[in-house]
Amino acid sequence: MDIVDLRSDTVTFPTPEMRTAIARAEVGDDVFGEDPTVNRLQEMAAGLMGKEAGLFIPSGTMGNLAAILAHCGRGEEVILGDKAHTFLFEAGGVAALGGVHPHTIPNQIDGTLHLEDIEAAIRPDDPHYPVTRLIALENTHNRCGGVALTVEYTQAAGALAHQHGLLLHLDGARIFNAAIAQGVEATELAAPADSITFCLSKALCAPVGSVLCGSKEFVDRARRVRKQLGGGMRQAGVLAAAGIVALETMRDRLIEDHLRAQRLADRLANIPGLVLDPGTPHTNMIFLSLADRVRVEASEVAARLAQSGVRIGAIGPRRFRLVTHFWIDDSGVERAAAAFERVMQGTMI
Repeated sequence: MDIVDLRSDTVTFPTPEMRTAIARAEVGDDVFGEDPTVNRLQEMAAGLMGKEAGLFIPSGTMGNLAAILAHCGRGEEVILGDKAHTFLFEAGGVAALGGVHPHTIPNQIDGTLHLEDIEAAIRPDDPHYPVTRLIALENTHNRCGGVALTVEYTQAAGALAHQHGLLLHLDGARIFNAAIAQGVEATELAAPADSITFCLSKALCAPVGSVLCGSKEFVDRARRVRKQLGGGMRQAGVLAAAGIVALETMRDRLIEDHLRAQRLADRLANIPGLVLDPGTPHTNMIFLSLADRVRVEASEVAARLAQSGVRIGAIGPRRFRLVTHFWIDDSGVERAAAAFERVMQGTMI
């Protein structure tokens, strides 16, 4: 049975063109800076982000961790949202491994942090407090519905950070989705940030990796942190080759994922017992819940869908996240919608 896997865009696998590039990749020792394919990927990524340099990292989680540790010393503080991926889903690495204090403030429904809240969270110069060093944003924002932060908001947050002598890091795991959704260049969204990490292995379909970009001085510090974290890879060009193909072929087509997410959401909105979040989907993510009158839990619905060859993410007792990507085509959208219709029949009180 062919599977329609909507759990995440992390389930994507490399395209035939990527597999060919992997097989033909010219390699060297990247820890020595001698892998030409890695070097090409890093230069390409830095250019797309408008930064001086890039660093190939095994994962987005390591990219965010390396960035925060490169910006902050032990006992210093990062201000970030209470729904930030770095805070919720990265195993507390900034505190456990870096001794960096996470200072959370509320994420708004549009993924932003109120500028007044950020300013109020900045510590005064007092030996009782950790030193505020960094602000971290997320774009697109996963737990706020996959919504994209605007150029204007990111510029305002960056200006506030720099006004107070702070730095701005952007978790741009899906920055190209944000750019496509708003009809802007990723460079514009990244411009206010002192550092940005973005994923190759989500909607861009590469099998492994993220790239962390910033100034040359910052990337030099981050490279040392990457080594400390065990992320110094050797002949990594076999992975970087797929990342290059991803950047060359996958960015512009992300709009197709957004359109399919909208088409699927339109179908789901007409199925009794399903309640879609207002405005969903903002990009390639659909968030929805079970109505109160539905007598089964989300895990049971997900299990029944799996029997029909449709995998979805149950992210709460009565809540789901569905994510479209390159390997979800029009027929996959139809199969998922039809499976939901079948499963939801007879589930209501």
